[in-house]
Amino acid sequence: MADWTSTQVIVFFAPLVLVLIGFLVWFMMRRSIRTRFQMEKQLHDDPDIIEWLVVFGWSRKIIYLPVVILSLVFFVMSLLIDQPSGAMGAIWLGVFLINFMVEEYDAGIKEMLLVVLALGGIVLWLSYLDWLDDFWGFLGSISADMNGVAYLLFALIFLVAIAVSWIRGLFHYVAFTPNYINIQRGPTESGQQIGREELTTVVDTEDLLERMLGFGRIIISFRDARMKDIRLLVWGIGRKSRTLENIRGAIVVERHRTDPV
Repeated sequence: MADWTSTQVIVFFAPLVLVLIGFLVWFMMRRSIRTRFQMEKQLHDDPDIIEWLVVFGWSRKIIYLPVVILSLVFFVMSLLIDQPSGAMGAIWLGVFLINFMVEEYDAGIKEMLLVVLALGGIVLWLSYLDWLDDFWGFLGSISADMNGVAYLLFALIFLVAIAVSWIRGLFHYVAFTPNYINIQRGPTESGQQIGREELTTVVDTEDLLERMLGFGRIIISFRDARMKDIRLLVWGIGRKSRTLENIRGAIVVERHRTDPV
């Protein structure tokens, strides 16, 4: 560091300064910051509320979880072998393309069944024309050379997007209770409460890959046409949909304590 220029010193200390500024902002606002965990604790401690649910929306990039897992596996394999094979890159590319098509076109069960039937028809057609062996040979010749760092980089890109959605969900969430929902859109106590009679909720689990990964969508529609629908990609949709059904069927009468005169 002795022969560093002033620019290098500034670049070196810039991240530390940003971390310090972030810590100071958190320290000054720590009493007003309200995360979804605090909301869950508040609802849990409320004696008038038995059924409640706090949810937030994950990033759609969670669909790429198979690619992330495969990338990490191939990264570890690349550390154990001298030279990653092109077949590994071809397999990774195939899984990525399938994930991309599912994410891009919102493919559900019907679409996936149509694709499977179409592929089966293509295989039968190639087999009838005696082209099937040539086709498999062509697929086997596809090679995509990637080193281990590339696999790790792709995994980190998707993991960062997923982590950002989780951090955002600390301050942007929806709390369901039998009488109202609380919509939170910021780190402070400000929020919007809407009565249960002013909205409807729908659970959507038509996306095949989302459901296989344990995800589904909770859609909130409002009677007020000026308010846009809220669509949340939620993990653990099976358990949370059952909780939401219990909330729909419950009405809470608040207790009012009367002090003796």
